[in-house]
Amino acid sequence: MPTPQAMSPEKKLFLRERELNALLEITQAINHDPTEDALYKIFQFTLLGQLNIRRLVLYVKEEGEWACMVSFGSDLSDFRRIPLPEAISNNCTNTPCPVPALNLRAEWQNLETVIPVVNNGEVLAYVLIGNVQADYVSDEATKFLETLSNILIGAIQNRRLARQRIESAAMRKEIEIAQEVQTMLFPRQLPNDVGVAVSASYVPHTAIGGDYYDVVNIDANRFLFCVADVSGKGVPASLLMSNFQAGLRTLLRQQADLSTVVSELNNLIYRNAVSEKFITAFFGIYNRSTRELQYVSAGHNAAILLPDSGPHQLLSEGTTMLGIFEDLPFLHVQSLTVPPRSLLLTYTDGLTEVFNTAGEEYGEEGVIAFLGNARYLPLKVLHQEVLKEIEAFNENGNSFADDVTILSCRFK
Repeated sequence: MPTPQAMSPEKKLFLRERELNALLEITQAINHDPTEDALYKIFQFTLLGQLNIRRLVLYVKEEGEWACMVSFGSDLSDFRRIPLPEAISNNCTNTPCPVPALNLRAEWQNLETVIPVVNNGEVLAYVLIGNVQADYVSDEATKFLETLSNILIGAIQNRRLARQRIESAAMRKEIEIAQEVQTMLFPRQLPNDVGVAVSASYVPHTAIGGDYYDVVNIDANRFLFCVADVSGKGVPASLLMSNFQAGLRTLLRQQADLSTVVSELNNLIYRNAVSEKFITAFFGIYNRSTRELQYVSAGHNAAILLPDSGPHQLLSEGTTMLGIFEDLPFLHVQSLTVPPRSLLLTYTDGLTEVFNTAGEEYGEEGVIAFLGNARYLPLKVLHQEVLKEIEAFNENGNSFADDVTILSCRFK
């Protein structure tokens, strides 16, 4: 490393002029709003052209990890592939360090000084320089390099923060729109008449869940009810559910039978789903005048039917998950007569996939046991009580691992 010598006033003035030019180039580049990569290149060319620094390596902390962003000069290794040594990060935390004193490997020996770039007591970057002209090795000069680097790193951080704010605002808007869409998917009114009462509850795990339920009147006697669960969460799941609902309601307006409804929805999801998404669903069509219930379980949790007397019945037959196959490999529409004063409970797997501290799952058996004691409660109260029970059972308290949707029908 060259030894600093006393500079003449002319040399000192010349050096200050070059420093000002370097500072001007960097600030002009920042004001012209180039990309981060362009800023690093301008930084490199500024130090090379204005300050005659022939070798430079710049490490910047990126998400808690050190990354080499600039590496130029003759006889230098590609430091973008070389991790920052702990000898630098542990020892150079405040003032410049001479490279020979750090006992680094051979590839570091063409560099002479490590300059930490510090802000509020935290090292944001390391500037390593080598082959520097004799006039540019004073403490004052290295301090200017630190200042120049601080301006660059600060500008880049400000850009990232601004970009993150914009991205966060866009994300919040997306979530807000998706929440509105999801809210609009749920029916405003549920049947409650002399023949049947229906109630539904929805507890999302995240801001935008992947569950869906619907009840649609087909004619004066018949209505369809559905509970569905999209793989995944967030905006894509919400959009897929909106397509699902639009398809379902269009098919019902066309008086399609249940077999056609399920087949066409499978085709719709297969064509529109991305990232290997699929939907499980339970569909039921109830006829008040005949008490006939037609149903299809598409890879979904079995609905639980409890007659007024006798054992419960699991409604699990139908077909596979929707959206996996272009054509469903099989489809069986089941039909049964619902006895008076029966209760039907449909739900998504967030209700059953809850575990206690011993690792035991609440499961389908837990739901059936609960219904055995609470089946005659008003439907809304029944939902509240089963949610309280799984909260108490859940080792994570009231934080569920998935959305919970419950739709129940009391047949009078």
